[in-house]
Amino acid sequence: MFVSVIIDAGGEDSGRVTTSLLLRYGFKQVQGNCFESYNMNDKQLSRLKLDLDRATDFYDAIRFYQYPVDDRLVISSLSENRWRRMILKEKNSAQ
Repeated sequence: MFVSVIIDAGGEDSGRVTTSLLLRYGFKQVQGNCFESYNMNDKQLSRLKLDLDRATDFYDAIRFYQYPVDDRLVISSLSENRWRRMILKEKNSAQ
């Protein structure tokens, strides 16, 4: 599955830690705070999210874009120490 991660670190230390974790999991840095992986599986992604949850604090924000998950785009975000998930469905365009 394709996964893109955007990091908005609350401080330099947490920025270094989160960047290090993503690189350790095989992500490539494509822009300043944007990382991508084309071969992430569900088990690795769950483990990464757990590791990031432990390494971040209230002021850090992280957003994951995952595709495909049941042929849908899933956006997961960590903000204020809380995970949120949004599943985007295709709008029926038949009229």
